[in-house]
Amino acid sequence: MIKVGEHITLDIIGTDKEYDPSVYERVIKEIAKTAKVTILNISKYKFEPQGFTILALLAESHISFHTFPEKGIISFDFFTCGKISPSIAIDIIKKEFKHKRIVKKEFNRDTRSLYHDIYSSPGLQKSYVVNDILEDFKSKVGQHIEILELEQFGKSLFIDGEIQVAATDEHLYSSTFVGAGLNLNKDNERAAIIGGGDGGVARECISKDFNFVDWYELDPEVVDVCNKHLGDISKKATEKNSVKCVWGDAFESIKSIEDDTYDHIFVDLNDDQFCIDLAAKNMDSMIRILKPKGVITAQVGSQDKKPKQVDSWLNVFNHHFGNTKLSRVYIPSFDCSWNFSSSINH
Repeated sequence: MIKVGEHITLDIIGTDKEYDPSVYERVIKEIAKTAKVTILNISKYKFEPQGFTILALLAESHISFHTFPEKGIISFDFFTCGKISPSIAIDIIKKEFKHKRIVKKEFNRDTRSLYHDIYSSPGLQKSYVVNDILEDFKSKVGQHIEILELEQFGKSLFIDGEIQVAATDEHLYSSTFVGAGLNLNKDNERAAIIGGGDGGVARECISKDFNFVDWYELDPEVVDVCNKHLGDISKKATEKNSVKCVWGDAFESIKSIEDDTYDHIFVDLNDDQFCIDLAAKNMDSMIRILKPKGVITAQVGSQDKKPKQVDSWLNVFNHHFGNTKLSRVYIPSFDCSWNFSSSINH
């Protein structure tokens, strides 16, 4: 991380008068003196019928005021690469301008960035701290793929703006996923994985001594980019003799599979409504290739963040199998618990 400077914005709310332009120039000079920054030039403009803008060009960057008299708001902006924090301006501004409240925002200007969590609510914004962007592209099948170096969670895969896996805690996801199925049926002759491009589920199946693993993945570019940057997750699963990779639409591919082939099917698709409907539409095909007493397990999302979607998944499983068991694990990089639904083919 390389620090460039510090930036502060203040929105002064509830001002009850329009101050003379000379006031703003005087305040800027007082702030500059206190912050020990050098003013190079001051530019100002008075709007008609109201409003005023003033900008001080600094050797260390800038200070500005912009007024909205009709709204009772004065906006202040101070960015500096100086040694003294721009927050020293707050006390000066509080003293000079009558107000009801001041909205303060501070930013460290550096080479780190923030990646917003798409599940933040309007009243609670959460973000990942990103130290570096290793990959950022759209795959041939239309997925937006990013590999980000996160401050807390290491190298992480994002698809279409949503975190899929992080290096530091992926093992919690994949081990719980595969373990949920094996808890209901220990047979490990043959497994099918639908999705799971990062390779964690494939790795877990290998570690549990499955003799054969058929891995159906729509987007080989996801597998390639994860092998490149997150290789410790898959541990070269695609190169194992026990693993067969089948690229393309999984539900088209399984149409050619014989009945009663798999002891376990692991469905690692997105947990959105589109994928729920897709799984429901193709559930009869998956039942056909699942052995009697075989187990199908799917990641079904988070009851913490998306309880309705989890319920929708459970309804699909209960409708087709008459049973389902929900497993749960807390995943720090997801900032919530995650759920896996497993059903026995009776």
